[in-house]
Formats: sequence, C-alpha cells, structure tokens
Amino acid sequence: MRALGIDLGSKRIGVATSDRSGTIATPLLVLERTKSKLGDYKAIDEIVVEQEAQCVVVGLPLNMSGTVGPAAQGAIDEAKEMASVISVPVYTYDERLTTVTADNILMAQKMRAQARRRVVDKIAAAVMLQSWLDHRRNQSRDQVNE
Repeated sequence: MRALGIDLGSKRIGVATSDRSGTIATPLLVLERTKSKLGDYKAIDEIVVEQEAQCVVVGLPLNMSGTVGPAAQGAIDEAKEMASVISVPVYTYDERLTTVTADNILMAQKMRAQARRRVVDKIAAAVMLQSWLDHRRNQSRDQVNE
C-alpha cells in the first residue's frame, strides 16, 4: 500500500511517500502554506492522486509524556478537516522528535541552516511515515504469530 506522510507546520507542510509495497518512506516535497487550509488540503489531494496513495498519515505532535497537548489537538482537528477533502483515509501517527531526527540527519551531512530549513519538513515527514510503516508491518507480523 502506498501511503503519503504529512508533517503539518504553520508555514510549511512536509510531504513524504512510500513505495508501492509500503516498505520504504522517501521525502517528496515541501508545500508552502497558503492562507486557505482548504486550498492546502486540495493540493495534498492532488498529490494523493498523482502518487496513487491509498492513505494519508498526518504527524501527531504528542507531548514527550505521550499526552495530547494543544499542538497535537490542533493536528487532530486539522486531520479531521483534511479527511473531508482528501479522497483516501486520513490517519494520525506519533511524530515526537521527527524534526529533531531530520535536523540531525541534515547536520550530519554538513548542510547549512538555511538549506536545512528548506528540506527539514519533508525529511521529518519521511521519518514519521517510516515509523508508521514499520509499526504497521510489526503489527501484522504479531497478528500472524498469535
């Protein structure tokens, strides 16, 4: 199953995609936020169609304790709004520390701060999506072994 990973930010939206087998996540692009959330969701839906994605996974910025704070509630609310526009199911998944992980990856590649800012959102989306894909695969494996 091909999935699209979404990292929602206030200025940018990071987008990643998986391969058709749902095994590997790859950074795709960064969308600049517009003044219209509906317009942003339509742009995401166009990517869904173009990539032939079968679902969208929106990063859920839980508190470090795993609780839902204001940022996570905002992502939940936005995922619900997005689901009314997107042509495939929309899920949320824990994205704690994905931006930190993405930034560390880019710093290890000695990328300058300005260049990192342009791509960190799509890398974070890929980190989150890979985690979701791995979790899904492990759940399937656990169900087979029961």
